[in-house]
Amino acid sequence: MVAAGLSLVYPKYFGLVIDAAMSSHDPRAIDRHTAVLVAIFAVQAGFVFFRHYLFGAVGERVVADLRVDLYRHMVRLSQSFFHSRRTGELLSRLGEDVSKIHGTISSDLSIAARSLVTLIGGIVILFFTNAYLTAVMLAVVPPLSIATVYYGRRIRRLAREARDKLAEANAALQEGITGIETVQAFTREDHEVDRYQHGIDEALDRFIRKVRANAWFMANSTLLAACAIAGIFWLGGNMVATGQISAGELAEFALYTMLVASSVAAIASIWANLQGAVGATTRVFELLDTHPDIVAPPGATILDDIRGAVRLEGVSFAYSQRDTEVLQDIDLEIAPGRSCAVVGASGSGKTTLSRLVLRFHDPQRGRVTLDGHDLRNIDLDSLRGCMALVSQEPVLFSGTVAENIRYGRLDATDDEVRAAAERANAHDFICGFPQGYATLVGERGVQLSGGQRQRVAIARAILRDPKVLVLDEATSALDAQSEGAVQEALEHLQEGRTTIIIAHRLSTIFGADRIVVLEGGRIVEQGTHAELIACQGTYARLVARQSAAAHASGPPAQVGPTEPVPAPIVADNTPGLQPIVAVQG
Repeated sequence: MVAAGLSLVYPKYFGLVIDAAMSSHDPRAIDRHTAVLVAIFAVQAGFVFFRHYLFGAVGERVVADLRVDLYRHMVRLSQSFFHSRRTGELLSRLGEDVSKIHGTISSDLSIAARSLVTLIGGIVILFFTNAYLTAVMLAVVPPLSIATVYYGRRIRRLAREARDKLAEANAALQEGITGIETVQAFTREDHEVDRYQHGIDEALDRFIRKVRANAWFMANSTLLAACAIAGIFWLGGNMVATGQISAGELAEFALYTMLVASSVAAIASIWANLQGAVGATTRVFELLDTHPDIVAPPGATILDDIRGAVRLEGVSFAYSQRDTEVLQDIDLEIAPGRSCAVVGASGSGKTTLSRLVLRFHDPQRGRVTLDGHDLRNIDLDSLRGCMALVSQEPVLFSGTVAENIRYGRLDATDDEVRAAAERANAHDFICGFPQGYATLVGERGVQLSGGQRQRVAIARAILRDPKVLVLDEATSALDAQSEGAVQEALEHLQEGRTTIIIAHRLSTIFGADRIVVLEGGRIVEQGTHAELIACQGTYARLVARQSAAAHASGPPAQVGPTEPVPAPIVADNTPGLQPIVAVQG
């Protein structure tokens, strides 16, 4: 306010200097008025510094807070939100859109505030100086206002479309980089570049159209302002010639007119920029206004002494994008500390069942309980704090081995991290690295083998010390030697915990306390391995099919590094079935 207000003072002194030089011919007055001008400029410079510093600092802080708030909000959103959006699009909102808001806050608002003060103050002073000339100058306001509204709407629409297209292009870029092995393996480098190029071209087309609309707007507003200034000089020159005003008064009026015109031009430019920022702001706040589907109610139960009794009562579930129910009328009870393996063909609903236990989704019918409490009434941090997940392809974060294990419990000591690694059969191979536990694993753990990643993930779960453990095909992607080491680590991990095992490789679940067979989203069989084999139903056919495949591919693999395969414990010669070979443990 002060810096902009001082800019309204010096035209008056310029006029006084001109009158002192041309009318009164007073050198001392010229010196005095010039000294006042220099003082005004010096004081104004100080306030200009604070204006730029404060707006810049506030802009940086606002954007920093916005980035963190946006990410804090995103990580609390439900799984369904991420399933319906691409990662590149979300990163675009965190990057491109927030950066656009940064420019508006740190620069545009400062210029707009300064220009608004100068515009209003200048017009008021001009009216008191010469109302007739001021009225002539303001004749440009109506056409300028019409142009502002028209071009502003067009610029805002094009800016939104451009940022949407850019987000789509960034999503394609992120997918190409993430899947670079597949891209190169199928020699689809040019295809991915073309896909990205297509997205960029569409975004560029919108950006160019926005720039064109902005250029027309600026050209028209500049022309109107220039015409107003020309008209002022023409009328003012005639008034000086006829003696109605002095040359100093004309100079003073002209300077104020230029101040007002420059303020109008600045506000017009800022208006165009703001219209572009509206698109980015809308996208950001759409994300902030998205509410998670999975939330805990007010006063949610916080679990203290957890036993680990899991129960599904009449559970049915369908994903929002599908009409068919993935799970139908599931009734299942798992006692504390016991293990339950869930098997079935692909698409039978095995993984979905485990995700309901973790409350990544809520069932449409029925309920899931933990120790008798409906999961929907339990505090989410309390619920998931007593659980751990080891998946088929565990995600490791770029960092050290120790940091990835400590992810299970952030306050764990180095000794506790090492103990967890030892129980997960990971300590020996970690110590074989030159940097040991300080070895960087790379993005998603690419520096480690599949078996090593699994054992680090198991160590992470051991360190978490969960009451309920979910193993989602944790060994299905491993070779026989790695599977033996991982399976031994999993046995350590399951001790004393309620365990849900999603299994594709049936040899890993023969020792489970209960085996549940899913088919078409329903439980068709359940019991122990021996009981299900004796039933000669779906489970027996699954075991027979895998045994036949293993027999056709070569001699049976060893259970562990040195343990030979035991003699068959079950044999069945039912017509149409191959002999069944099951390995205990």
